[in-house]
Amino acid sequence: MKWTITADVEEYATAAEPWLLRDPVRSTVMLTVLRGIRSGQFTVDPLLAWLEDGDVVAGAACHTPPYPLALGDVPLAALPLLARDLIELDHDVPAVGGPAAVAEAFAGAWWRPETRRRAERLYRLGTLRAPSAPGKPRVAGPGDLPTAVSLIREFQREAHVERTADPTPVVAARVNREELVVWEDDDRPVSIAGVSAPIAGMSRIGPVYTPPDLRGRGYGSAVTHAASRKALDDGATEVLLFTDLSNPTSNSIYQRLGYRPIADYTTIHFA
Repeated sequence: MKWTITADVEEYATAAEPWLLRDPVRSTVMLTVLRGIRSGQFTVDPLLAWLEDGDVVAGAACHTPPYPLALGDVPLAALPLLARDLIELDHDVPAVGGPAAVAEAFAGAWWRPETRRRAERLYRLGTLRAPSAPGKPRVAGPGDLPTAVSLIREFQREAHVERTADPTPVVAARVNREELVVWEDDDRPVSIAGVSAPIAGMSRIGPVYTPPDLRGRGYGSAVTHAASRKALDDGATEVLLFTDLSNPTSNSIYQRLGYRPIADYTTIHFA
């Protein structure tokens, strides 16, 4: 087995995209990152890699700093090889995320110690069930950009996710693609949810955020339902979302909406 590493997105896509598309559900993060790179929403050149086992592509990885290194569902034996190659390139990896066993295997081969981790669960929508909450949804437009950036920044800070990343470029790109849904009550935004445009029939919900002083009123459930409905209306056949396993409330809310667990994922941060 060997890894090929490049910064050329189309070289990477030619090799790795067919492997990612064989299972869009478990490749959800990698596929949405690839689309983001192609659309120019990231401000730093990416590091892109694919794994070959003989003449067959058997895995992929991508890193768009300051976000974690993202790993697909690759053979565990290949992770020490990737760690070695990145160390030889003197490439900094502040965190790694992927299927739990894959992230663990990379962390075990990486040279820096773990400082913290976030355990998540990937869910797939079954039959969508509607909640009840005051207000109504709408797709965020250009005039919502300052509010949307503020809410996503609050989400990053509270969830300890990508706290050093400026969300403005990503939020602006998602507004342009009509990928953010706002829930309004009394004509003010009270909750927000992302919904990715379908890729190979797959769409992912997230992030979902309601400010602390507005919780307990059903807004988070309502905006998640609205985003899920939009994904289905836009042609998605698989609607996915990730939940933080340390938050039992959100896990139960999503299951009441009709989401069912698929697999566990982990993000591991390094010193």
